[in-house]
Amino acid sequence: MVADRRSVPITPEGAAALQRELDALWRIERRRVTAEVAAAAAQGDRSENAEYIYGKRRLREIDRRIRYLRSRLDRIAVVERGAVADRERVYFGAWVGLEDDEGVTRRFRIVGPDEFDLDAGSISVDSPIARALLGKCEGDRVRVARPRSDEPAEYRITEIDYDDPPE
Repeated sequence: MVADRRSVPITPEGAAALQRELDALWRIERRRVTAEVAAAAAQGDRSENAEYIYGKRRLREIDRRIRYLRSRLDRIAVVERGAVADRERVYFGAWVGLEDDEGVTRRFRIVGPDEFDLDAGSISVDSPIARALLGKCEGDRVRVARPRSDEPAEYRITEIDYDDPPE
């Protein structure tokens, strides 16, 4: 899947989202805040100027995020949908249906650490549940340690899909 150990897997959608965030911060947000800081600085005493102090702080936050995004974008490895040869097993990018002990089924997609969103059903490939699922087939059972329990959770894989989720 990923040749370089330092590279981080990401879906094409996740890579595009990181690039959009970087572009927005650099081209829009940073320019806007820089203009606000310049206007606040023109007002005189900077030591007691809240707009100036807040603006400088916000610029540092923006610059820190820009540095992080640039570094991250240099390290990502985009994993295309068609890259998975064995679509009968769970690998990066798969939508996986899981049924718990009580018969409740949830659907998750295994994505990169920069794009996980539990509310959207995306879990990081580095999460304990994703690591337990990797390489498994439909019908297999997996056990996952729970953070606040001595008893592990057990799930049965009900589906594996590499296409877009149903609407």
